[in-house]
Amino acid sequence: MFTSNRTGLPTLTAWQLLGWLGFVILFANLGGCGHLFFLPSKEEVLTPDQIGLTYEDITLSTPDGHSLHGWLVHAQGELRGSVYFLHGNAENISTHIASVMWLPAYGYQVFLLDYRGYGRSTGSPGIAEALEDIEIGYRWLLARPESREKPVFLLGQSLGAALTVVFSAQVPNLHERVEGVILDATFTRYQGIAREKLSKFWLTWLFQYPLSWVLPGSYDPIDHIAKISPTPLLIIHSKQDEIIPYHHGKELFAAARSPKLFLPTHTRHIGTFNISEHRDDLLHFMGEPHASAEATEILRH
Repeated sequence: MFTSNRTGLPTLTAWQLLGWLGFVILFANLGGCGHLFFLPSKEEVLTPDQIGLTYEDITLSTPDGHSLHGWLVHAQGELRGSVYFLHGNAENISTHIASVMWLPAYGYQVFLLDYRGYGRSTGSPGIAEALEDIEIGYRWLLARPESREKPVFLLGQSLGAALTVVFSAQVPNLHERVEGVILDATFTRYQGIAREKLSKFWLTWLFQYPLSWVLPGSYDPIDHIAKISPTPLLIIHSKQDEIIPYHHGKELFAAARSPKLFLPTHTRHIGTFNISEHRDDLLHFMGEPHASAEATEILRH
């Protein structure tokens, strides 16, 4: 509760002052590294075999001695291609698998990677570290024989999509190895989304600018997205996204270069592929004959 001083102006209690001091110190200690965007969990909630999928446990090593864990979920029937899936900021692959567990039925193997600090991956997460982890996983996937024979797609959601933008932009001749990049529910700038979140709560409203300034600017997706071209790009964003507002998707689409497609949806945050029509939309983008006429029409706009 607030107290008042002799001037009648509200003051904070000692405990509230200590709490705010800790909050400010936390941001100051981040030093622009963006660690507050990562909320990893070590708990393994679900494994692919529990939902009827066959898979391999994959362990990769980083140059600085950390171990990265992932799953290669096998396609059912004839292999049509590979999807490299990069999840959002919370939990780990054992919860995010729900977004892609339907793809094996259409002939796609899915490689899910936990960034360092997530699940069974060791180390601590950060933007630069996650980008390094993504590259390690990418090189592993592309070294497999089937990746030279069948299409490869990159699919990122939320923070994973923001990382996908910057990673994709840095890969020379990406279009020669990757058939398409899919971004679902991501943001334009780290500082921008932090300010939007801080402005929603009256206790943090005053700090939205000074606290956001410690976040990095060099990894902002909107500054890199044009470099994904000429690799085909699909941007998905929900008009009802409660976490990352719709305008982020539209601004990213405007900054991207052709070939590009935009899919507006009406789901919760990263709830896209809970809807069968949106699974169809993705299959159409990936060149699948399974896609419906409705999906073809949606992706023209």
